[in-house]
Amino acid sequence: MEQIVQQEKEMIEHLSDRKTLMPVRELAKGITYTEPLMTGWKPPLHVRRMSRKDRDLIRKQWHIIVDGEDIPPPIKNFKDMKFPDPILKKLKAKGIVQPTPIQVQGLPVILSGRDMIGIAFTGSGKTLVFVLPLIMIALQEEMMMPILPGEGPFGLIVCPSRELARQTYEVVEQFLVPMRENGYPELRPLLCIGGVDMRSQLDVVKKGVHIVVATPGRLKDMLAKKKMNLDNCRYLTLDEADRLVDLGFEDDIREVFDHFKAQRQTLLFSATMPTKIQNFARSALVKPVTVNVGRAGAANLDVIQEVEYVKQEAKIVYLLECLQKTPPPVLIFCENKADVDDIHEYLLLKGVEAVAIHGGKDQEEREYAISSFKAGKKDVLVATDVASKGLDFPDIQHVINYDMPAEIENYVHRIGRTGRCGKTGIATTFINKNQSETTLLDLKHLLQEAKQRIPPVLAELSDPMEDVDAITNASGVKGCAYCGGLGHRIRDCPKLEHQKSMAIANSRRDYFGSGGYRGEI
Repeated sequence: MEQIVQQEKEMIEHLSDRKTLMPVRELAKGITYTEPLMTGWKPPLHVRRMSRKDRDLIRKQWHIIVDGEDIPPPIKNFKDMKFPDPILKKLKAKGIVQPTPIQVQGLPVILSGRDMIGIAFTGSGKTLVFVLPLIMIALQEEMMMPILPGEGPFGLIVCPSRELARQTYEVVEQFLVPMRENGYPELRPLLCIGGVDMRSQLDVVKKGVHIVVATPGRLKDMLAKKKMNLDNCRYLTLDEADRLVDLGFEDDIREVFDHFKAQRQTLLFSATMPTKIQNFARSALVKPVTVNVGRAGAANLDVIQEVEYVKQEAKIVYLLECLQKTPPPVLIFCENKADVDDIHEYLLLKGVEAVAIHGGKDQEEREYAISSFKAGKKDVLVATDVASKGLDFPDIQHVINYDMPAEIENYVHRIGRTGRCGKTGIATTFINKNQSETTLLDLKHLLQEAKQRIPPVLAELSDPMEDVDAITNASGVKGCAYCGGLGHRIRDCPKLEHQKSMAIANSRRDYFGSGGYRGEI
């Protein structure tokens, strides 16, 4: 057994021998930052005077797990966080009266200027955690020295998909409007994504831009063409960081880092925090504070998970029956683009108001599908995993997984589209002989952990993890250290295998010449 633990340890260590996430200039000059950036923000006196015991009690009540040095105290209301009146009023108008757990601890950490790793369920209100402090920083900088044409930004948010970037940008805008109306200096945001004419984006940059929300591809382009610089940028958020790395944007992000000229405050947010992201984070962050709300990679407990065995050929017909379970809106997820198109067509023929989205559709179609579904004009959205990460659809009643995804992380993200902000939802997943046993075992363990009914077809699986408690105790790692799946160890990780084969394919492509371009999704 010791041999197995040792073997796992070596595999994990081997994952982290990637280049560190630091600008080349800093690496070359040997510059390392040992102290976090300081901001002018301080919590109110009564919060600062809170005893350690009281702080821990609040964290315990809100199920917040923290890790790091000198962790700022949690704050239970927005007023004590010293946000300006227009922001407090806007929060109230949106029906946000009390901070969610990630906000209670995350906002004080970021307002204090600390680097942070935030692990939270999707739907836990994490966008506000990095948007509100960024607005405060931009405001402070603008008041001290107004931005000149062509300058900026002060802060940058990087998202893995265009849809998530647009959604985040809209949140930023919602809070900037009341600030402007109340006589605060104008702060200009920019949405920097592919699929949109670059000229309109450059017009904003020419005026001077304070906050940029971007996808990696377009951002890298603009920086490389010197259309924008990060000379004054001191705040960086990587949202859905695990997804950014999975999609192969790791090198793009390294290139973006090369454009920073000074120390920055770096924040990583993710619903899952596998080891590779932690390694990625350690190299980039200074004395980070980890704020974990709910086990990383665990499924949201507000979702009723139902798993059904459906033969491949019966799936599309059974889908109509499943749609009867709840009123709309409903989300249907598939693994590949062709299935999305087939189901979309089938539902339209059956008179269902449906729209579809996947990476093969052009930007206009994607935006129409998302906006008409969000507005309630359409009842069903059929999608690939493009729509599974971070997108916030209000009041989704039901998520249907037409295919069980190969990686358990994607399953967690998909079902997280429902049961948001304390509401309950249902997730139905079709499984059959097409899924690998590893995937089904991960699903079984996840259902056990979330105390859900386990269908006979999963209960009958022979489970190699039943006798590995000894390994878990010896290594301190439950399940797989790479992807967070509970049904296998790192040696059998399908995701790690997939990443290795991708790496081999990429290196062969570099050697034999380009075999096609990997664009952003």
